[in-house]
Amino acid sequence: MAVSTRALTRTARERGYAVPAVNVFDELSMRAVLAAAQRTSAPLIVQISTKTVRVSGTAFVTDLFRALARDVDVPVALHLDHCPDRAVLDDVIAAGWSSVLFDASDRDLDDAVRETGEVTKSAHAAGVDVESEIENILGVEDGVGSDDAHHAYSVGQLGEIAESTGVDLIAPQLGTSHGLYTASPRLLPERAAELAALTDIPVVLHGGTGLTEADFRSFIDAGVSKINISTAVKHAYMQASLAHLEKARDANRWDPPKLVADIEAAVTDVIAEHIAWFGADGKAAGATGEQTSATAGADR
Repeated sequence: MAVSTRALTRTARERGYAVPAVNVFDELSMRAVLAAAQRTSAPLIVQISTKTVRVSGTAFVTDLFRALARDVDVPVALHLDHCPDRAVLDDVIAAGWSSVLFDASDRDLDDAVRETGEVTKSAHAAGVDVESEIENILGVEDGVGSDDAHHAYSVGQLGEIAESTGVDLIAPQLGTSHGLYTASPRLLPERAAELAALTDIPVVLHGGTGLTEADFRSFIDAGVSKINISTAVKHAYMQASLAHLEKARDANRWDPPKLVADIEAAVTDVIAEHIAWFGADGKAAGATGEQTSATAGADR
């Protein structure tokens, strides 16, 4: 069932876990991550890059998600990741996705604040949540981003701007970067804690692939309630493909359904592992902030 990203992440923050936000790029990867959520009874955010939207089309991605999520009995949201393009944002908002990330990190501060307010106003009018990024998180993901730091602001500025623009989630720079790490990053969970102390708006961690379970826990304890995973999906997908094709070549047996099954199993396993690391396993019930009859009875 499709739900609000804001509701999922606010509940996660209150209950001390993080919702996995997993980038997918085709039907198989989407099926696999939804299967991981179902297997672990966890809430999950399905993320789509701007590049994927441009290649596949908003209507196709929307229909695919609705078809696959229809039979999933855990709460899942559909989110547009890293989008600086106002036209794509408008298209996705009109399609009724759960949320969008307006990436204004390439704008100067005045323009970033003004445009973030504009996007938030139009999104909220359509019932869509907004994640804000105004200082750039290092790394390039699907053609969006930069390896150089261009805009950085104080925690106080980030909190004030988030409150004034009315956004639903904040993505600050926390020492992580997109892609694979070539050296140990200098992580900044204390910065997340400072921001969480200033506002109850959920804080998002980007660049999660490659961090340890202890790293994730330090961010969750600091107040992070949405953690993005992308590169891990791509690696599991491609490595499973390679392993299967090498075996098929050696045996001269070519069975596409088995290739599909191997890829899906690999992606499902790696996301299920991350779900456990984030403490989200078993949290599907009540993940939107609504009490089930069981939890309501326990509270009385």
